[in-house]
Amino acid sequence: MKKIVVIVLLAVFALPTLAWGPRGHRIIAEVAYNHMTKRARQKVDAVLGTHGAVHWANWPDEIRSDTIYPDSYDWHFQDMNPGLSDSAVVAMLTDYAKEGGRLFEKTDSLIAVLRENPGNKDALVFIVHFMGDRFCPMHIAHMDDAGGNKVKMKWFGQNTNLHSVWDTKLIEYRGLSYTEYAAWLEDLYSREAKNIAAMSWSELTIRNYHLTSDIYTYQDTFDGNTYHYAYRWVANVEWQLYAAGIRLAKLLNELYR
Repeated sequence: MKKIVVIVLLAVFALPTLAWGPRGHRIIAEVAYNHMTKRARQKVDAVLGTHGAVHWANWPDEIRSDTIYPDSYDWHFQDMNPGLSDSAVVAMLTDYAKEGGRLFEKTDSLIAVLRENPGNKDALVFIVHFMGDRFCPMHIAHMDDAGGNKVKMKWFGQNTNLHSVWDTKLIEYRGLSYTEYAAWLEDLYSREAKNIAAMSWSELTIRNYHLTSDIYTYQDTFDGNTYHYAYRWVANVEWQLYAAGIRLAKLLNELYR
C-alpha cells in the first residue's frame, strides 16, 4: 500500500502545471457571468445549472488524467517559439500548428459543436475553460521550456517555476476570493470592457504574445525580489483575467441568444 501511495504522489507531482489555477478560472467565469445577457445566462444555466459556468470552470483540468478525454492534454495550450513576427502569430490562429498544442484548433472546433448543439454540456464546459487558457501567457509560451514549467524560480522563498507564478501565485498574491477578485477587476477595468469586446482575435493574440515575450525578457534580469516581481506584473495578470471574462461573455452571448 505504501508503494502505491508513493507512486501516485510521484505521478501527481510530475504533472505539468496547469493554466490559471482554480481561482483564476473561477474569476474569469464570474466576470463572464456578470457580463452575459439575461437570456444567455438563463440558457447556459439550463445546461450547466445555476452559476454552472463558474462551478464547472475547472473540470477540464480535473479530468486531464481521466479516460473520458484521453487526448485532451494538449488542448489546453498553444506554445509558440520566440521571435515570431505578428503575421506569424496571427497565422497560427487558423493554420494550426502540428506541434506545440491544439488550443486554437480545439476552441474553434468546440464553438462549431455548440453552434450545432448548444445543449452539449461537455463542449460548453471546455469552451468556458479554454477561453480562459487563451489569455494565460504561459499557455502561449515557449515550447522548449514547456510553457515556463522548466524555468525555475523562487516565490517568497518557495521553489516554483515561471508557469506556476503566472497561473497561480500572482493571483493568490491579492488574497481575494474569486468573487471578491471579479468585483475588484470590475472596479479597475469596467471602462475598458467595450474596447476589449471590440478587439479582434488577431489583436488580442498579438498582444498576449508580446506580453509573454516581455515576461521572458524580464526573467533574464530578475534578481529574486518577489515583492518587486509582483509589483511589476500583477496588473498584467489582472487585465488578462478580466479580458478573458469579457471575451467569454461575448462568445456565450452570441452562442446563446
